[in-house]
This record gives sequence, structure tokens and C-alpha cells, in this order.
Amino acid sequence: MKLLIVLALVASAYAYPQHEHHERHEHHETTTYIPILKYDKQQGEDGSYRTIYQTGNNIVHEESGYLKDASEDHPNGILVQQGAYSYEAPNGDVIQVQYTADENGFRVQSDSLPTPPPVPPAIQEGLKEIYEGIKRREQEAKNNPKYAEDEARRAQLDYNGQYYNQ
Repeated sequence: MKLLIVLALVASAYAYPQHEHHERHEHHETTTYIPILKYDKQQGEDGSYRTIYQTGNNIVHEESGYLKDASEDHPNGILVQQGAYSYEAPNGDVIQVQYTADENGFRVQSDSLPTPPPVPPAIQEGLKEIYEGIKRREQEAKNNPKYAEDEARRAQLDYNGQYYNQ
């Protein structure tokens, strides 16, 4: 009986995987030292700043920012940031990017960014008709006191799958 227990323990130890094979993401560390060649940060008492740095692998970055005065729409003011950076792509091209971030959002300019294809003329014409229809309805809403009532009736007909005359 003891021999049977010992054999069972040996068999289970032998069957247990020696190395767990978890799905893991390879993390490659580099030992390449990349020096910071230039770093300058200036901070103004009014909250404005300017930062410039350059690395040994040809990354250059400049950014400046300031707080725009508060307004009714933005009671805490608006942080305005402008900057540019460049780096060398793997194919050797130097990529240059300029950006602005303010109350109008984040905007980027670069010759390296992909550009969308032009909108086909038929789609452009369809969009034009849609916008003209929206403008007509807005004008009708201003000129017709019963517009809201008529619009509710049209919406109900649409919901029921029925058509209406315009």
C-alpha cells in the first residue's frame, strides 16, 4: 500500500508541468543610452511656460503655453498651448509636426499626416441638398407659427410608416 502511495506521488510530480506557459507579452528592454542634449524649462509667474528639449536620437520638442483670460463661456480661463516636434522615422525621413491646443480643440499640421481622399461629387451634391433642406426647415419654422404642430404630425406619420405631402 505504501509503495502504491509513493508511486502515485511520483507520477503526479512527474506529470506536473515544469514550466508554466502563460500567454505573456514580450517586453524588450534596450540598453542603448540616449542622452538629453538640451533641456530648458521656463515658468512665468502668470502661469505661462516654455519648454525645449533635444535628445541624442534626434528628437526635438518645443512647447509654450499661457492662460487666456476668463470669459462667460470659460470662467476659469483657457490654457493655450502651441508647439512643434520632430523626429527621425525608421526609414530616415525627418517628421515635423506643429500643433495648437486651445478653446477650439487640438489641431495638428504636418506634411507627414495622411490626408483623406476627396469627397465624390455625387456625395457632395447630396450633402448640399441636405443642408439646403435644413435651412428651408429653419426658415419655415421662423415664418410659420404652426410649424411645431405640423412637425409633430409629420413625425407621427413617419413613425407609423405613412407618407405626408409637403
